[in-house]
Amino acid sequence: METCTFSDFMETLKPWLSSDYIHRAKMDDQGRFVLLFSDGGQRVFQIDGCTRPQMEDIVEKMKQNGIRVEP
Repeated sequence: METCTFSDFMETLKPWLSSDYIHRAKMDDQGRFVLLFSDGGQRVFQIDGCTRPQMEDIVEKMKQNGIRVEP
């Protein structure tokens, strides 16, 4: 698990922001963001200082790029 700020997470996400890389994404029951990659790998992020609207922005960006986001 990696702990990061909202802006750090968005920078990390940029090169992967495609359904070619990220198969799906979800929030786990502990509030962490889980990215499941097309090659079977996964990364878990604890995003510190992130507001609900910022989380909604992340989800919307993923959906716009064809990434399935689970509730």
